[in-house]
Amino acid sequence: MPEKRILSKNCGQIDPQNIDTYLAAGGFNAWQKALNEMTPAQVVDEVKVSKLRGRGGAGFPCGLKWELTAKEKADEKFLICNADEGEVGAFKDRYLLQNDPFVLVEGIAIAAHAIGAQKCYIYLRQEYHYLLDCLNNALDQARQRGFLENLQIDVHEGAGAYICGEESALMDSIEGKRGEARYRPPFPPSKGLWGQPTIINNVETLANIPHIILNGSQWYQGLGTAESKGTKLFSVSGDVARPGVYEMVLGSSLEELVVDICGAERIKMVQVGGSTGGVIPGSMISTPLAYETVLGSGAVMVFDESRQVLDFVHRTMVFLADESCGKCTPCREGTEAMLEILGRLAHGDGRQEDMQALDELSETMMLASLCGLGQAAAVPVLDTLKYFRDEYETRIQQSVFLRSMRGRL
Repeated sequence: MPEKRILSKNCGQIDPQNIDTYLAAGGFNAWQKALNEMTPAQVVDEVKVSKLRGRGGAGFPCGLKWELTAKEKADEKFLICNADEGEVGAFKDRYLLQNDPFVLVEGIAIAAHAIGAQKCYIYLRQEYHYLLDCLNNALDQARQRGFLENLQIDVHEGAGAYICGEESALMDSIEGKRGEARYRPPFPPSKGLWGQPTIINNVETLANIPHIILNGSQWYQGLGTAESKGTKLFSVSGDVARPGVYEMVLGSSLEELVVDICGAERIKMVQVGGSTGGVIPGSMISTPLAYETVLGSGAVMVFDESRQVLDFVHRTMVFLADESCGKCTPCREGTEAMLEILGRLAHGDGRQEDMQALDELSETMMLASLCGLGQAAAVPVLDTLKYFRDEYETRIQQSVFLRSMRGRL
């Protein structure tokens, strides 16, 4: 299946510095429709019926989240656009911000109208500082054209912490605190930023909104699978001939993306969803890209047959252990324990009991960790144990043999 360019249709076609080019392409028509032809409740209902799910990784129904916040009685409500995109291998939000910042501004304006928010934040990843001027320029031009009346949108730059991609840690960061996951409930739609009802959607999610409002929820439902509607942006990297950002209808196969479009060969495995994403072996390359199977944030990293599984898993755990906020014991201690075990295995000093220890640690972390980092940190470990267990066993056998030989000398 070829690309289906909806979210990315303006990328390369408009001038991201000039709102007139966006308006000429039909920009802000959806905002006009939402403001003049629909009530806020109708906007929420349209998004809910469309079955749009959050594109940040968790896949929570967007319309349901909006509905919860819209119904809250509060003096102040907030909307936050999560532009942190700290996930390993993810750069599709950056692609939108660079090439079509106006669609994000329009999506934010519609979302704020729907839930009754008058203050919005764009939480921009610190490493994306170079995009700050482009984003502020888009906001300034939209204000000058009257599209942001009674709506304040500020860009808040992060401090380079991976954990701040998690929504509650992100709110702590905006409030001036150290970014750490919060205990829940309460959840942000009822009690979020500064204790007020808050919606948090990422860049790609909000970029869907103008298209849904303009074309209707039934049109959107015609794209994708039963549980995964619309298109998805994928940032593909690794052992491929043509890395980059591609837009596919949800339900397209992984093979169509990484082989037919990106030119991958001799595939050993593909990690979908970033550092905590699922690992798909080359034998399962026909797996559909959908929430029912495997999806996550949209980061797709391809590894060919020259790559070593244990080296890959060890490097992943080095990153996750370093980026854990440390607030909860299962994640703080669990990632360090996993790092120690995987380090032994990767460096030729593994033991047979390490396999059982990894299984037990994974179960504990998934059940007891406070946020998605700890809960999902074990996913690549469990997947590689499932599909590439022979490589673990071989490395352990080699270690046992070398230790026995050293004992004889």
